[in-house]
Amino acid sequence: MFSARCGANLLRSQISALAAAASSSSTPVRSAIQSYALARKYATEATTSSATSEVSAALARTSVLYKTYKPVTPGLRHLKRPLAPHLFKGRPLRLLTVALRKKGGRNHDGHITVRHLGGGHKRRIRLLDFMRVEPGPHDVVRIEYDPNRSAHIALLKNRNPKVEGRKMWSYIIAPEGLRAGHVVESFRQGIPEGMVPGWSDKKLSAQKLEKAVDDAASMQIDSTASLALGILRAMTVKTGNVLPLRLIPTGTTIHNIALDPQGRAVLVRSAGTWAQVITHEDSGKYTHVRLQSGEVRKVLQDCVATIGRVSNPLWKNRNLGKAGRSRWLGRRPSVRGMAMNRCDHPHGGGRGKSKGNKHPRSIWGWLTKGKRTRKPGPKGPKNSNKLVVHERPRGKDKRSN
Repeated sequence: MFSARCGANLLRSQISALAAAASSSSTPVRSAIQSYALARKYATEATTSSATSEVSAALARTSVLYKTYKPVTPGLRHLKRPLAPHLFKGRPLRLLTVALRKKGGRNHDGHITVRHLGGGHKRRIRLLDFMRVEPGPHDVVRIEYDPNRSAHIALLKNRNPKVEGRKMWSYIIAPEGLRAGHVVESFRQGIPEGMVPGWSDKKLSAQKLEKAVDDAASMQIDSTASLALGILRAMTVKTGNVLPLRLIPTGTTIHNIALDPQGRAVLVRSAGTWAQVITHEDSGKYTHVRLQSGEVRKVLQDCVATIGRVSNPLWKNRNLGKAGRSRWLGRRPSVRGMAMNRCDHPHGGGRGKSKGNKHPRSIWGWLTKGKRTRKPGPKGPKNSNKLVVHERPRGKDKRSN
């Protein structure tokens, strides 16, 4: 302490001596004082400009696909997040959001009807457009993060100057590869007249369209129809566009599939999921679509779907890193049945850590592993699900794939 004080006094004495010498208008001494003051100013600015972002950037370990962190805390040791530098960092459009009211998994009597729910961060629900009724081109303004779903969302702006309010702006699930500045369009109402010369949308079946292409290739019909169909597909089959299944060629990757010609999209909406058009029936009524699970089912050809696959495919490989982040998402802890009493769970009770050679069951006594609880498709009860052509692979079939 004494040496530090002596050093400080010595420094003050030197500065005062330099100031006294400067008063005698000595140019070298004056320049020395200015350089000292300049160096001191730069040092002060460097220490005060350190921000939290710089610290977090120093702790981050950025790889090609994921962002990891140095394990300076237990919560950061296993944290892994997919990189998404194209996401908008601001707030969502207030017009298209509503407040999320939570009930914690309880009904109007206060009884828990859905377990493991409660708490979580405050959110606002983004109102997404699953109908895509508005025709015409829409500009993609930005890609945003949605806390209520795994996929990213895209903010669209309608080019039609006559529309106002919510018809001017809309949110959709962002397909993979969609970025700000792209243009998407919905053809749910059909192809506009005059869009493609030589083409008129007479609601031809998809099988007739495929046959027209094959016949044109074999020079059995006029090549004008085939050329018009090729131009139509080049203009419409783009990522983010909405088309009826009868206008989508086989092998195309799709998502946001509707099961009702006048209904909203209900299938294939989670992050990274996709479906594929397998074939079009000769009758012109149904199209076979292979879903993400491997199930092949019939969908009416007048139903619509969106071209492309859902964004954020790396979401399933993320790691929250700590239990607190699950609580932020509104997930409460789940207790093992073997840790409960006999009266609370079929696996509870007993002396020691054992479930008594019982088959795995839920808290209500249902079999949870190996027992089929749903029998869809041809193997199920009569008229259970007639639209399922092939069930999803299970057991050995799933492992072989």
